[in-house]
Amino acid sequence: MHYSRREFIKKAGVATAGSIVIPHLTWAANRPWTSNSNTLKVGLIGCGGRGTAAAQEALNADKNVVLSAMADAFADNLEASLKTLIEKEPRKVQVTEKNKFVGLDAYQRLVESDVDVVLLAAPTAFRPDHLEAAVNAGKHVFCEKPFAVDAPGLRRVMAAAQKAKEKQLSLVSGFCWRYHLPKRETFGKVLNGQIGGILTAEATYNTGELWYKERRKGWSDMEYKLRNWLYYNWLSGDHIVEQAIHSVDMLQWAMGDVTPLRVTGSGGRQKRIDPKYGNVFDHFALTYEYEGGVKAYFFCRQQNNTAPSYAVELAGDEGRCLVDCRTGKHEITGKKPWKYDDETKFTDENAYKKSQTRSMYQQEHDELFASIRDNKPINDGEWMTRSNLVALAGRMAGYTGQTISLEQALSSEEVLFPADLSWETRYDVEIAIPGITEFK
Repeated sequence: MHYSRREFIKKAGVATAGSIVIPHLTWAANRPWTSNSNTLKVGLIGCGGRGTAAAQEALNADKNVVLSAMADAFADNLEASLKTLIEKEPRKVQVTEKNKFVGLDAYQRLVESDVDVVLLAAPTAFRPDHLEAAVNAGKHVFCEKPFAVDAPGLRRVMAAAQKAKEKQLSLVSGFCWRYHLPKRETFGKVLNGQIGGILTAEATYNTGELWYKERRKGWSDMEYKLRNWLYYNWLSGDHIVEQAIHSVDMLQWAMGDVTPLRVTGSGGRQKRIDPKYGNVFDHFALTYEYEGGVKAYFFCRQQNNTAPSYAVELAGDEGRCLVDCRTGKHEITGKKPWKYDDETKFTDENAYKKSQTRSMYQQEHDELFASIRDNKPINDGEWMTRSNLVALAGRMAGYTGQTISLEQALSSEEVLFPADLSWETRYDVEIAIPGITEFK
């Protein structure tokens, strides 16, 4: 039995995602420029690599934008980020000493400043606090993925997203593939029925291992963990939530953003077993079941020297679709074959070359700032939190070895992130063991 694409769309209550949005692009020409009364002031919370890149993209998105405030738990992170941004955008970085905020409460001081737009790029566990504060302060938000490490945190993010909508604030998520033009066109065709009803799907995010920072003299236990936040599920959500959620989100997109009914699976630590890797798994294997009996198979791992895969493949009753993030392939085969070829969409060579300079990361910010200028707020809240929920449910199934319904996952009362966090806090969460760890 299969569930048709159009039924998915109807049930989800979402618009077809096939059209490519051409934003109101207003990036600056290469000429002398200073801030003025129409300048949008940007504040960055979380000054790591992703946050630094997001700040640069924000500065490139509009001719009248400055970075005026920065916040991070660590002064060295902030200063390194600031140095990089000054080198790249010297005219648009206007961060004074009074607008450098350091510490665990730095985010609150930043949102209380006169910034117009806030970029949220701190570790995942802090996102609910940071988003709530930004929305309460009436700021437009770029919110890096993911958004919560547990269900109580996600419910807070859902409420904050709804409040942003009520206050007519733009909220753009860091699910960058949603802003990738080839994927918009490809998934749009799937949602329009080009491969017929979906019979089954597969999504993967199989990659190598990531960075690790050796403990330094003078670091408290909490500082060490915060600087290695990837390896603690109470900070990152585990890699299925922190990294592989990109593939979860593409799967959800292809399925019309309909929530699956349940998920069954497993996971564990086979290779990354050293205590320095905290309490996260290094692989998950899951089966999501949607209405109509449609099943989606999901795999992710972080293990060096293993075969990589980062793709979504859909099998319908009239064709197949493959989106491969590693090779750049976007292709439909079957009754209505089609292949994305962006070079064919431009008759002018210069226009084509210019299109290649606007990455999906840049596209996010182009559309965010255009929405603010045009007074047409964007709010990604509903679908972005739904994808986060699907990833959380997958982690819960992997940790317990049980079948977890999406209703159970959303209703979970398990709180991973400790309250009243301080530099002196000593905190650990046990490593999960499928078949022993219980759902909470």
